[in-house]
Amino acid sequence: MMRSYGPGAAVAVAGMLVLSACGGSGSDDSGAASSGKTRIKLVVNGGLGDKSFFDSAYEGLKRAESELDYELKVVELGQDRTKWEPGFEDAAAADDYDILAAGTFDVTDYIGELAPQYPDKKFWVFDSAVDYTGKNGCSNKCENVYSVTFKQNEGGYLAGFLAEKLVAEKALKGAESLNKVGVVGGVKIPVIEDFIVGFKAGFKAAGGKNSDVLTQYVGGDKPFGDPAKGKEISTAMYGQGAALVWPVAGLSGLGTFESAANAGRYTFGVDSDQYRTLTDNAQKNTVVTSILKNVGNALYQAAEDDKKDAVKYGAVESVGLAEDAVGYVDDTHFQEIVPEKIRTELQEAADRVKSGSLTVPSAF
Repeated sequence: MMRSYGPGAAVAVAGMLVLSACGGSGSDDSGAASSGKTRIKLVVNGGLGDKSFFDSAYEGLKRAESELDYELKVVELGQDRTKWEPGFEDAAAADDYDILAAGTFDVTDYIGELAPQYPDKKFWVFDSAVDYTGKNGCSNKCENVYSVTFKQNEGGYLAGFLAEKLVAEKALKGAESLNKVGVVGGVKIPVIEDFIVGFKAGFKAAGGKNSDVLTQYVGGDKPFGDPAKGKEISTAMYGQGAALVWPVAGLSGLGTFESAANAGRYTFGVDSDQYRTLTDNAQKNTVVTSILKNVGNALYQAAEDDKKDAVKYGAVESVGLAEDAVGYVDDTHFQEIVPEKIRTELQEAADRVKSGSLTVPSAF
């Protein structure tokens, strides 16, 4: 299915997050059932405030609340992974939602077990998919679950292509003598590897050598929630001669921007427009562009479709550049840093992927 999600994911969400990130709830339970509104519960296996992936999801559902007359509740389970399973069990058991939304590969087993227990409820899984065959949970073949995945390898390809062009053309002021770049992943799992496989393919297609791409993973108990480790890894990469580092590590990636500001080097943002969401001026000015995974737009689209009973429950949808579900930020800040020649070449590369004339390798 081809579906356009539009360019609206690059929206600053910091102001809205002040309202919910501390309290763990976007709206209280009272009156939800009597309001007549469809109630969405976003369960975050981690926390808001990453200025990236989960914040994008929240922004999309917050728009659905304000524009499409939904009612939104947010539950943040924190970084302690031992609390996630009971947290999801409690969230599913509470009769304060009609749709439960959750994302990342970590949640698929939980949803696969819980969805059959609550057949009158609906579940949305973003950035991963449940096992619809019923071999791993999903005893009802998850007929009440909609999954949406993203072709992050396509966004990764554009990131790698742009990174090589920038270093080859010596376009990054203060880093003209450097030819290495880095990618910081949260943990070595298929979805993160998909970013990196795409990045290396784009870097090579632009004329670079994969030996000039430094990669390392945060790992540990909080692979997507450890900014200090993200900073440590990024600092080491800059020390090895990286002109630019791209964090693909959620909250851990915030450490990369701090490191870049200290080193006078550059970054790419991920998932959201991090030039807009970062509040420290020195850190935001390290961001050349952000490679968007428009999670918020995908969830907003699901909310629109649900109003029309058009959501494809019992199935997974995969979206990418052709659907504007992934892409990059092209704004005045980007245009000030990136020469017109490189911008044109990048757009041509994006057009080749969109048209299908170029197939990007994937980790899946």
